[in-house]
Amino acid sequence: MNTNPVPAPAGAADPLIIDGVSYTSRLLVGTGKYKDLAETRAAIEASGAEIVTVAIRRSNIGQNPDEPNLLDVIPPDRYTILPNTAGCYTAEDAVRTCRLARELLDGHSLVKLEVLGDEKTLFPDVVQTLKAAETLIKDGFRVMVYTTDDLIVARELEAMGCVAVMPLAAPIGSGLGIRNPYNIRFIVEELSVPVLVDAGVGTASDAAVAMELGCDGVLMNTAIAAAKDPVLMASAMKKAVEAGREAYLAGRMPRRRYASASSPLDGTFF
Repeated sequence: MNTNPVPAPAGAADPLIIDGVSYTSRLLVGTGKYKDLAETRAAIEASGAEIVTVAIRRSNIGQNPDEPNLLDVIPPDRYTILPNTAGCYTAEDAVRTCRLARELLDGHSLVKLEVLGDEKTLFPDVVQTLKAAETLIKDGFRVMVYTTDDLIVARELEAMGCVAVMPLAAPIGSGLGIRNPYNIRFIVEELSVPVLVDAGVGTASDAAVAMELGCDGVLMNTAIAAAKDPVLMASAMKKAVEAGREAYLAGRMPRRRYASASSPLDGTFF
């Protein structure tokens, strides 16, 4: 009889805590670029995500009553809806978008802030991001913020009161993976609020690397939606995030320049 204890499912005893709320899944997903709402629903279900981000400027969550409502496939009683300010290039537009989301979602205050500074790279405008974050926090919003992989900026966003900092791994939608793991690791080591990689993940191994660096979670959209089989990729991403987190908690072996026998010769019989 096997007397070894069965490990708890990943996340059960190791929750992601954002703004005081516990989540089992450390994978956050978006809702754009799917072929239809049915595929959106299926992929999100396969991902196991509990937090789903919605681009308010590009998605109908009730502002257009004659069009299909995204909330019909991601009901707020099942998911934490995370409105985001994708497509905003000024602090003023981002703040206005968050206020619209709060009105549409009956006072919902948790938002994902992103203020873009360049149309080609979609890199964040740090100055405008800081300005918008300050206004939103004063207005009672709980801000998760997309930013560069700059430790100094990340520290400032935490000090302002952002509830999570979300550095990019690579340009949005590029699928290039984590281009500078050292910067991500610096941020993870220095901040107390959750750090989640946001943007640039292309496949499951990228998500695993992010988690192995110690990130608290990963947010992605294109990597799933643009896959040949989005539902299958969503399932793969779920497993990758769980595996990466377990590897981080387990602690990897030291790197060595030379071989080290798996079966030591000490105590051998001949």
